[in-house]
Amino acid sequence: MLTQEKTPEKTQVNWKPIIKKFIAVLGEKGVVQRKEELLTYECDGLTSYRQQPAVAVLPRTTEQVAEIVKICNQYSVPFIARGSGTGLSGGALPVEDSVLIVTSLMRQILKIDLENQRVVVQPGIINSWVTQAVSGAGFYFAPDPSSQIICSIGGNIAENSGGVHCLKYGVTTNHVLGLKIVLPDGSIVDVGGQIPEMPGYDLTGVFVGSEGTLGIATEITLKILKSAESICVLLADFTSVEAAAASVSDIISAGIIPGGMEMMDNISINAVEDVVATNCYPRDAEAILLVEIDGLDVEVAENKKRVADICLKNGARNITSASDPEMRLKLWKGRKAAFAAAGHVSPDYYVQDGVIPRTQLPYVLKEIEALSAKHGYRIANVFHAGDGNLHPLILFDNSIPGELEKVEEVGGEILKLCVKVGGSISGEHGIGADKKCYMPDMFSDTDLETMQWVRQVFNPQGLANPGKMFPTPRTCGEAAKAALQKFANVERF
Repeated sequence: MLTQEKTPEKTQVNWKPIIKKFIAVLGEKGVVQRKEELLTYECDGLTSYRQQPAVAVLPRTTEQVAEIVKICNQYSVPFIARGSGTGLSGGALPVEDSVLIVTSLMRQILKIDLENQRVVVQPGIINSWVTQAVSGAGFYFAPDPSSQIICSIGGNIAENSGGVHCLKYGVTTNHVLGLKIVLPDGSIVDVGGQIPEMPGYDLTGVFVGSEGTLGIATEITLKILKSAESICVLLADFTSVEAAAASVSDIISAGIIPGGMEMMDNISINAVEDVVATNCYPRDAEAILLVEIDGLDVEVAENKKRVADICLKNGARNITSASDPEMRLKLWKGRKAAFAAAGHVSPDYYVQDGVIPRTQLPYVLKEIEALSAKHGYRIANVFHAGDGNLHPLILFDNSIPGELEKVEEVGGEILKLCVKVGGSISGEHGIGADKKCYMPDMFSDTDLETMQWVRQVFNPQGLANPGKMFPTPRTCGEAAKAALQKFANVERF
């Protein structure tokens, strides 16, 4: 059985010849090896664990990435790909004696083809730059994570990121036509193509969301969409979270698919207003819904009225609507800044990323409230309500010894709750190092074995992003113990 990950055996590495070869490929400026400079790369957005790589390299081309991977393969050295480092599951967390392949200098738009509605980009390009490059011609790139002004397309590919508009338009995989990939042995392959449907196995679909365990995408062909004729954003405020959650299910049940539908609770509302000061979110509301409707003018006008009626029927106090671009951006500004705003109301927060059926929203949110009371931690809820993708932020003070371990347990209980009601342990943040020990709660041994066979085909030596996605070993308790043994020099804070 291959339910557990195969990881490369740890051996003493002589880095001098390896670094010499890296410099021959990239030059002195393309290789980072001083410890104080490597501090930049010791963690991603999940800062619970920190581990410096032995060296970081900054390639600019597919060929350079391939040469670096070949060197790693030659010396059996593990490597991890990293984009902007905004991931929230430890997917770009280095392991001891590893090479970090940083794609932040691979930021070119290689081709724009408006007639066929596609663009070709390098992995380090920032998500929002894609839309900026084509918006003047009336197009946009739909996947829009909250971190879209800093997260990279390569990272979006690795985690299969979502965003506000994934309810109607799908997550990253729905907008990727083709990929140029450097495999873990350094060979270069092309999967997918220039058209939506290709014959044969869907290797593009296998690769998107594989979290760097199957190789590194170096060129990405993306689908872009034509901007809607009309867009309107509604803000509905409620005196209870349950009423807001019920409105979400009722809107979808009515056959309306909004471009986006987001929920924020009272803690999140006040955090945002304290920091961003939109002056749009009522501070006394227990919850708000942000509903974006797009399409033809007549369609938007009709659905705007229907959504407002549904919200009012469920107890909404007020409905604010905005059709002009400036006001729409103002209404969305607070939602996009919610994670950052949480840092101003608590010394630290631990965010999770579970998915549940929409119909379970009232029950699950009540259960999360009960967990908050039971464990004594405030939990802020701000999430993609339309597709049931929860993002509970557990607020705590990491300077108190043992607090991190406690909130991680609370986060685990939330993930188990999501699975219990028929959901998932991740919607867009990935599994990474943070949630791999919960994979057996969602998948059987046969499921995990099948996934491992796929990984073994692409990554037989286990060099590409080891220690991510799969339990090593199977139970959370054993995994934690093994992690402490394997990463004895990891700095916790």
